[in-house]
Amino acid sequence: MTADTASPASGTDLARAYWTEVVRPVLDRGLPGLPRAAARLGSGSDVLGLDDETSRDHDWGLRLTLLVTEDRVEEVDALLEAELPGTYRGLPTRFGTTWDRQVRQRVEVADAAGFARSRTGLDVSRDLAPADWLALTGQSILEVTAGPVFEDGPGEITRIRQRLAWYPHDVWLHVLAAEWRRLGQELSFVGRTGARGDDLGSRIVAARLAGSLVRLGFLTERRWPPYPKWSGTLFARLPVAATAAQPLAEALAAATWQERDAALAAACDAVHDRQREVGLPALDGPATQQFFDRPFRGLRGVPEVLADAITDEAVRALPAEGAVEQWLDCVGVLTDPARRVAVARHGRPA
Repeated sequence: MTADTASPASGTDLARAYWTEVVRPVLDRGLPGLPRAAARLGSGSDVLGLDDETSRDHDWGLRLTLLVTEDRVEEVDALLEAELPGTYRGLPTRFGTTWDRQVRQRVEVADAAGFARSRTGLDVSRDLAPADWLALTGQSILEVTAGPVFEDGPGEITRIRQRLAWYPHDVWLHVLAAEWRRLGQELSFVGRTGARGDDLGSRIVAARLAGSLVRLGFLTERRWPPYPKWSGTLFARLPVAATAAQPLAEALAAATWQERDAALAAACDAVHDRQREVGLPALDGPATQQFFDRPFRGLRGVPEVLADAITDEAVRALPAEGAVEQWLDCVGVLTDPARRVAVARHGRPA
């Protein structure tokens, strides 16, 4: 194929070429000297570097994020709509999306703070209060921090990405404790349901707990968890997966509750061991123990050892359930920044 018809292997490669060969020259001609940043941020599997042939059936193509000052947004958008060519490398520059059926150019033009707010629901151009961090999801942060930045003259989006690199230390301990606490509340149910002959119930609980352990893996490794479609793919790349992935797979495939219970305990121990290795508060010995006199496992005091290490009183006063995505799984709320922030602050959808 020729350069005119062949598209790059990935969406981010395509975005970089589109910026360099098409969009930047239009801006340089029409608005020379314009302070700007260019990137491929926002939604889309390509932002995470995970797009493939299947990804190209919707919302994939000539997409960019262009950040300018707020007073220049409409001017820049109008210039691009008027001056961009109809196609580039055999792909249309104007197309509809699942969230906007209008056929128009898909360079998202915004100011840096406004763009970040559109994903997070918060003003992340300033330092966040401890409670603000609990209103964020890993995916909302990844939509600001995961994709490549091609140019950043003003430096604002770089500063925002640095601010969102990870939780403050005590907030990190808080969300870790919350996830372990959530896991401990149901760990013994895998055996209890199974012992009562409820194999389906045992499997359902085991799957929930496997999800919690995957989240703990991301948290332990200081990596923002993506939305569920990609959590297994990215978890497999974490150092903790070397010891935790196999028992998690065994727990989900187990034919009996006894095997399921033992595999989940092994996964708990693997994540807890990794927690100790990276220098986080941890217990001596395993994460699990026999649950009273019953023949299945329960959690030891892992949440407490993490919570006890928190020194910031504002963090100690936060709700024990942790970040909003740790206790709410409604996709419609978690993917709507305004509703998600309202729920995190007030406990109900806006």
